Order: sequence, then structure tokens, then C-alpha cells
Amino acid sequence: MKLKDAIEILRPINDLMGSLTVIIGILNTRLGIDPFKLILNLILGILTYFFIAGSGMVINDYYDIEIDKINRPERPIPRGSITLSQAKILWIATSLVGIAIAIFHSIFFNIGYLNIIIAFFFVFIGWLYAAWGKKSGFIGNIIVSVSFSIGLIYGAVLNNSNIPPYIYFFFLTAFFLLLSREIIKGCEDIEGDKNEGVKTLAIKIGIKKSKNLSLIFAILAVVFFILPNFTNILNQMFFLISMFFGLALAVYTITLMLKPNLVKKDFKRISLLLKTSMFLGLIAFIFASF
Repeated sequence: MKLKDAIEILRPINDLMGSLTVIIGILNTRLGIDPFKLILNLILGILTYFFIAGSGMVINDYYDIEIDKINRPERPIPRGSITLSQAKILWIATSLVGIAIAIFHSIFFNIGYLNIIIAFFFVFIGWLYAAWGKKSGFIGNIIVSVSFSIGLIYGAVLNNSNIPPYIYFFFLTAFFLLLSREIIKGCEDIEGDKNEGVKTLAIKIGIKKSKNLSLIFAILAVVFFILPNFTNILNQMFFLISMFFGLALAVYTITLMLKPNLVKKDFKRISLLLKTSMFLGLIAFIFASF
């Protein structure tokens, strides 16, 4: 196994983008934290997320080998650059590195054990999704949504064991928006998922009911996106201004979801808009910390 192949299977760009949630959690709970600790919290928090998220990418490709031979033959495992045994070792190694950093972080700053528990949980749900959750449909959608959003909680824990309410609202905004998108993706990919034996909500209860459920989750995301304004966030004015763009796009997307008889291209468009709304939401969460 070459280093470049190991790096490729870890998908470092995706891991770093996900670590933005940790940065948000840390910056929004930084009051009373000295600059040295803040910088180290950022470095160690990002590294923990990076390695554990990377381990999730590896174990996902490990279980997806047969599918990837058809759909993604250029990936390291199906093309033969990384064997299954090497992938398993890499998964264990990256998981242990992430957990080890979390343990060091806890001991060095004496912040308790909650960050370690979250790190172990993050590794577990990464494996659970790859081994079982992906084909389970809705449960898999929930796992994906938690996996991405959990960085917000993890970052906050590094500064303070008493997590402020707005961090939970940030978490629930990201969680419900991503959950809404995952269900929409199931509506978009219903034919392919039937062939792969994936039991999405669209397959189980039909596209119309799935879309309506996705709509409810999108509305919940909007509600939780607004609620931080009624808490003691660090910079309410900056958050209020920056949240407008993500909120406007999310509301516009909801209006599209209300239309009857949506087809595949409509679901693809809605999925992209929900993803963009989530990104704009994360930007607003960063501005809230200024």
C-alpha cells in the first residue's frame, strides 16, 4: 500500500470540511479560554475529527467493494491498490490515532471524559453505517446526519462541559437539514437503490410520503436555525445578518418541495439546494462566534 493510496482512501478534503463543525463548536464556546488553550483545542479537535472521519471513509470502502467494482472501479480497493486486509489495518490505525488524540486532549487539559466517549461513539457509528446502516435506509440516514453534526457538540465539549443551548440548536439545524437531504437523495436514486437492495424510505413507504417527511425535517431545521437568536450567542448581530442567506435558500427549497409530482431532476435540484443551505448555515454559525 502506497502512501498516496492511503491518503486517497481517507478522502482528506471531505474530512477537513467536516472538521469545520468542530471549529464552530470551539469558537462559539471560547469565552474565558486563554489563547494557548484555544489554539491547541482547535488543532487537537480537528485532528481527532480528521482521523476518525477518515477511518469511516476507509471502512465504508471496505464494505462497498462489490458495489465499487461496478460504480467506482477507480477507487483504491477495487483497482487493487489497497487490499481488504490493508484497508482493515488502516481503519483500525486511523481510529486508534483519533481516539489517542482525544485521550491526550482530555488528559492534557483535564477536561473530563466526555470528548473521549464522543470519539468512541463517532468510530462506532462510522463502522455501523458501513456494515449495516447504509442498506437499512432511514436508520442509515440518521447515522449520516449524526456523524456530520456531532462535531459541533465535540468542539463545544473541548471548552466547556456545560454546553450552551445554541450549540444544541446548531446541532439540530445541521442534523435535520442533512436528514431531509438524505431522504430526498433516496427519492432521487430509487431505481438504483432497488437494484442494490437498499431499503430507503422512498422504497418502503413511497416517494410521496418520503418527500413529505423530508419536508417536515427541513421545516424543523429552519425552526432550529432561528432559535439561536433567542439565546446568548456571542454575536447575535453577525449571526442574524449571515443567517439570512441560508435561511432564505432553505425556505425557497421548502416551497419547491411543496410542488406535486416531483421527478428525478427535481429531487436532484432540491438535494443540491439543501446541501448549499447547510453550508451557508455553517458559515452563519462561524459568524455567530465573532
